[in-house]
Amino acid sequence: MIQILPHEKVDIFSKYKDVLEEVDTLRATGRVEKITGLTIESHGPDVQYGELCRIRLKSGNYLYAEVVGFNKNKIILMPIGDMKGVVPGADVYAVGSQRFVPVGDALIGRVIDGLGNPIDGKGNLFLKERYPVDNKPLTPLEREIIDSPLPTGIRAIDGLITVGKGQRIGIFSGSGVGKSTLISMIARNTAADISVIALIGERGREAKDFVEKELQNEGLKRSVVIISTSDQPPMVRLRAGFLAHSVAEYFRDKGLHVNLLMDSITRFAMAQREVGLAAGQPAATRGYPPSVFSLLPQLLERAGNKKGAGSITGFYSILVEADDMNEPIADAVRGILDGHVVLDRKLAHKNHYPAIDVLGSISRCMNDVIDEEHKKAANTFRKLLAAYREAEDLIMLGAYARGSDPDVDKAIDMKPAIDAFLQQGIYEKDTYENIKNKLSELMLGTKAKPSKRQEFVDRTPYFAQSRGR
Repeated sequence: MIQILPHEKVDIFSKYKDVLEEVDTLRATGRVEKITGLTIESHGPDVQYGELCRIRLKSGNYLYAEVVGFNKNKIILMPIGDMKGVVPGADVYAVGSQRFVPVGDALIGRVIDGLGNPIDGKGNLFLKERYPVDNKPLTPLEREIIDSPLPTGIRAIDGLITVGKGQRIGIFSGSGVGKSTLISMIARNTAADISVIALIGERGREAKDFVEKELQNEGLKRSVVIISTSDQPPMVRLRAGFLAHSVAEYFRDKGLHVNLLMDSITRFAMAQREVGLAAGQPAATRGYPPSVFSLLPQLLERAGNKKGAGSITGFYSILVEADDMNEPIADAVRGILDGHVVLDRKLAHKNHYPAIDVLGSISRCMNDVIDEEHKKAANTFRKLLAAYREAEDLIMLGAYARGSDPDVDKAIDMKPAIDAFLQQGIYEKDTYENIKNKLSELMLGTKAKPSKRQEFVDRTPYFAQSRGR
């Protein structure tokens, strides 16, 4: 059924033309022969790796599945949905087209699943355009240089780990340290036009809490939220990650500045591990097959600035096992991204939120997007924080002799002010210029000069322009 919004002018004939172009007059057909674990084996049809197929269920409905491997003359399919209803000998049809997802401005403020279906009870979506799910990353010469900051409203990040517009940065954390809360703060406070948020492999309760309690209406009204919970098939969780990037690319191609927040890359990798092992791939480091480590850069390289268009700034959370920052996924992702924010469980135990370990975090693009005064203040801050941490055991024992090290003496005197700068309430927001001023006054005793790059920081958000809010 074709849906028409009151404010949309639709060419009905073009809609029917689009439908007719997708109709296959000749069908390549196969038959289901075997189901093993997560995979379906079929004899035929004639397909290629990565192609989509439709399996006719006993009820008459269809189940989509993707070709993930071959075993002699058998085709290995991974279902994108529930396998209930698949019977021996069920017809398998080759779709024979690249995977596309519907996109459009109507996605703003909506919550959808990993297949693009709305799950927020706000009615159906009317989307006119389509984007490929497996879009190729930009070539190096198609990218624009990162030269302006993207304020997040978080003092520890904007002041000391400044993120550039179009940068890709990881948020590394163990479980329960506050990464989802930090992502919600970035989504609410960001200066970008649109936020695209992908919650992959989360518990259903956590996903609902994130949307209603953490993100709230303030963040949701300029966001697109994609949710694929842990109970869904691995192909749906994988597709959610690709879908989020396709939606972000749509808005970037319109010239907008997009914040892409994905929680988490680890569960995306786990979904690919399930697919790979089920397809018969060999297990490598900690059970991850080689396909996981080739898939990660294909996904993460899709973010960035595009010449003549907008930008995608990527924030990717990485759930590290047993707080091991060198576990395989964390190590692989750290080498791909342009920086990382590390959350420290020890800081969380001290009720220090956000629990950002400034010394363990880095933004590789920071020096390209800040001025000299900001750089000097941030370097001084890090120097004092490092001096205090090195002498912390002696200080706590009362064994430190004042006057032994001028930097440690100054760090002790300024420790309350340093902690006050780094700590921030969940719903507390600070402007980029105010953060710079606080940092300069604290470290240099001066007020920061106004930034020359505020045309991006202060611009009217896109959702307010286009939707009259």
